[in-house]
Amino acid sequence: MATSRSYGDACGIARALDVVGERWALLVVRELLLGPQRFSDLRQALPKAASNLVADRLRELEGRGVVSRRTLPPPAGSTVYELTAWGQELEPIVLALGNWGTRFPTPPAPTQLSATSALLFLRNCTRPDPDGPPAVFRFELDDRVWTVRIQDGQLQVQPGEPTAPDACLRTDPKTLNALLEDPGKLDTAMADGSAAVAGDRSALRRLLAAVAAPPLATL
Repeated sequence: MATSRSYGDACGIARALDVVGERWALLVVRELLLGPQRFSDLRQALPKAASNLVADRLRELEGRGVVSRRTLPPPAGSTVYELTAWGQELEPIVLALGNWGTRFPTPPAPTQLSATSALLFLRNCTRPDPDGPPAVFRFELDDRVWTVRIQDGQLQVQPGEPTAPDACLRTDPKTLNALLEDPGKLDTAMADGSAAVAGDRSALRRLLAAVAAPPLATL
């Protein structure tokens, strides 16, 4: 059920946690950082969260002005959730928290990794050559399609089909994460069927090679 609990603390940190400190709240925010999502998309990305918990977090975040809800025009007609302008201000905070968290060991298997998580890493750790050619990629992860675009040394990620992609990659988030950490694994992933590539493979290899892990803060 939705909660209205508060720390009752006047500190800004405590007041922020009153809004986004409930379990799963920040992960819902994470999933919305790359664009609108349907409730079913959020449930797929957060399989260990019960449907009622996801619904509660969305209701709370909407009530606090962090998330808004709208209905897409026909023929889609789906209801989607998206971050408000105020909610978007959480992005650098969530990304910094993720960077901070990478120093801790990965939880014991089985673990979950959402497409958004892998794509956020791609977007925020890729350093394309500003003098390099523009490129458009179609990424299919967990049966969802994303457009990855490089232009003028910048990389953008958004949900939906690209127009005339230079290369297409179909894989799962964990394999993509492994390729971002070690682009040399691409041939092995294609050979064992965990990744399928079409189009300009050299463009895809340049993209993977442009990923640089963020520096970890020292303890």
